[in-house]
Amino acid sequence: MQTSLQVVAVVAEKGGVGKTTLALTLAVAAVQAGRKVAVFDLDPQATAAQWTDRRTQEFPWVVATPATRLDAAIANAKEQGVDFVVIDTPPHAGTDAVEAARRAHLVLVPVEPHLYTLETLPKLGDLLKLAGDTPALFVVSKAAIQGKEAQDAAAYIAGQGFAVCPVTLYLRAAHRHAGNLGQTAQEYEPKSKAADESLQLYMYTLQLLTERCDSHGKATSTYARA
Repeated sequence: MQTSLQVVAVVAEKGGVGKTTLALTLAVAAVQAGRKVAVFDLDPQATAAQWTDRRTQEFPWVVATPATRLDAAIANAKEQGVDFVVIDTPPHAGTDAVEAARRAHLVLVPVEPHLYTLETLPKLGDLLKLAGDTPALFVVSKAAIQGKEAQDAAAYIAGQGFAVCPVTLYLRAAHRHAGNLGQTAQEYEPKSKAADESLQLYMYTLQLLTERCDSHGKATSTYARA
């Protein structure tokens, strides 16, 4: 039984790496698991908020808010019975991302398996250190279905000393088509590989949250390393 609020921040250095897709995928998976979920969209582009404008389902709640209002937003969500929060931060990880990470129990970092994205790892590492003791997990995102680029990227990330999620979010058309309808892949094509990967990502994230949070809902270890 879930008794405390769990907060996940999604952080990326570059835009276009699947950050909002990951955030919304995780949020909808939590809804489907029976959680009451809120997504706080800190990105000035408000991609997540625009997504919910196309949506017919009530949950997850998606609220565009500045980082300066994050504490109030989280407190209000908790009062409304929300037990799972996802924070979608702006790209080009900066102050807002640090503030979100500091308030999270877990940080998810989507990384495309391309050199120009992998080269941002040192800067992301510096940001995570600024966030304090929040654990972090790197997720290979938008990887080609064919070939070994996902495995190669995961090995490279691990070699830099970061924890890597065993679940990859591959570049599947279901994510794009679903987003156009205000859905996620698991709603658009429930029996697809994209839906299965989304569920696996949520289950692994939930496992980490359960392991790393004490009875007061606070992270119990330093940010995740391999």
